[in-house]
Amino acid sequence: MTDWLTGRRALVVGAGSGIGRAVVDAFHAEGARVAALEKDPEKAAALRSDGVPVVTGDATTRADNERAVAATVEAFGGLDLFVSCVGIFDFYRGLGEIDADVLDAAFDEVFAVNVKSHLHGVRAALEQLRAHRGAVVLTASTSSFYPGRGGVLYVGSKFAVRGLVTALAHELAPEVRVNAVAPGGTVHTDLRGAASLGQADRRLADTPDRAAELAARVPLQVALTAQDHAWSYVALASERSRGITGDVVHPDGGIGVKG
Repeated sequence: MTDWLTGRRALVVGAGSGIGRAVVDAFHAEGARVAALEKDPEKAAALRSDGVPVVTGDATTRADNERAVAATVEAFGGLDLFVSCVGIFDFYRGLGEIDADVLDAAFDEVFAVNVKSHLHGVRAALEQLRAHRGAVVLTASTSSFYPGRGGVLYVGSKFAVRGLVTALAHELAPEVRVNAVAPGGTVHTDLRGAASLGQADRRLADTPDRAAELAARVPLQVALTAQDHAWSYVALASERSRGITGDVVHPDGGIGVKG
């Protein structure tokens, strides 16, 4: 524990498992007080049992984001940090592999989770973030920069997150910093597919030999965990990063330098 976040009050969206849960734990370890918005009732209950104030709700909606912000302010007296870790995958589905009659529903579902949720969350937290000169950390992906690490909807939605970071960092300066973390492939997450594509019960973590496959594709030959990624969120949320906004950190094993 280095107390990088001592006294800071955070709301983590999508906090029940994977990277979101690791961020909650890392923020606690660094001295922050953390509340959560989580859709899954069982995951929400697990967070509550660990003393985390939780709103059970849907991050793609205005109302549930506003409830989560209000609950955070009620619990801690204010909100300094907003972190969103929600996401949905498409299991590499190309445009030619998506039936035309489900394209509208698939687009709406993937972009609602991966893009619109961030907008609703930041908008709900905006007054508090401005008042306390806070920070936003969104979740991008290696798929925000490179094709092939997802299908057309997932990659498109994650490129959109890069756009949000740039636009919001420009709009909200100087009161609020806005950055993102772009994790590479991650072992042991609960990232699932889109229901509209028939993938709701399919988890990326269940891919056979996933750790070996992830390590083989990057120069550092590492299969990274949610806990590995969480420290990038800590760094961007900390006042030690007070000069950084509109940027993306890449805990991805060095895929960007791969020849």
